[in-house]
Amino acid sequence: MAEYINIRGQNIEVVASDPANPTIGQIWYNSTSNTLKGGGVTTVGTWATSGNLNTARSQGAGAGTTSAALYFGGSPDNIGTTTATESYNGTSWTTVSPLSAGDRLLMGSGSQTSALRVGGLNAPAGVVESWNGTSWTGGTNYPSTIHQGSATGESNTAIMVVGGEIPARTTNVFSYDGTSWTSLNPVSGNAVSNQAVCGTLTGALSIAGNAPSPTSATQSYDGTSWATVAPINTTRANLGAGGTQTLAVAFGGTIPPNTGVTELWDGTSWTNNPNNMGTAVTNFGYDGSQASALAMGGSGPPVSAATQEFTGPGVPQTKTITAS
Repeated sequence: MAEYINIRGQNIEVVASDPANPTIGQIWYNSTSNTLKGGGVTTVGTWATSGNLNTARSQGAGAGTTSAALYFGGSPDNIGTTTATESYNGTSWTTVSPLSAGDRLLMGSGSQTSALRVGGLNAPAGVVESWNGTSWTGGTNYPSTIHQGSATGESNTAIMVVGGEIPARTTNVFSYDGTSWTSLNPVSGNAVSNQAVCGTLTGALSIAGNAPSPTSATQSYDGTSWATVAPINTTRANLGAGGTQTLAVAFGGTIPPNTGVTELWDGTSWTNNPNNMGTAVTNFGYDGSQASALAMGGSGPPVSAATQEFTGPGVPQTKTITAS
């Protein structure tokens, strides 16, 4: 009579330690812990704290990813300004070369080695600074004064600034190629500031913000024009976001009061994630994707040095298999 294991034609692998990068559906027995385990994916997003900023502040701008981020400018007390720039390696922050002109409520995006700073509350003539991984240098000024908008992009030569105040709230959208600014089609809804923007120059989202009071509106950009899509569930401003036009996460901000509510975007609608930020903050730096996003500093109050990291659903993970 044939044995079951031979009919199946496979065996459960016995290992002393879990595989470093298990595939989805892979099963093994860990002889050290005496547990049966398998490769799966996270089903909901979770938040965790990481290393604190060296300089606590709010109203700054962020760029990069959860393993290679940059946070620059802002305010240590929601009134004054700082030139501080810090670099993040996924665990801790290192102080690096400062901005030439410190400010708060500025905009920025890009990567840890190629970022752009735009404007600020006190910045003259829409000042622009470009980061090359080592230091900041001057760039071509934004077409007007600008603050409290939001920026997204992949490098200091591919950035888009959406909305903001100049000083009146605006629907303006401009892109920057490292040399000059180009006017793009404006957002299709109301003029907005203090919103979150994520994505690229060919596919982006503008989420919530002030218009002039906090709004739930979401605008989707296809590289040419903006369209109003399903609103976010929690109306708010000064929030953060990460991801793309079709897969994003939005978090934090103020309703008021401050909130840690986290929502997931699937390209069609928003769904509340069951786990919210550990600390509700507003006016913080942010970057990342739906799978892995970062919130830097912010105001609770008080002004915070905290780093909060989001791990989204669908991320590979090791699961212990238990009998029902």
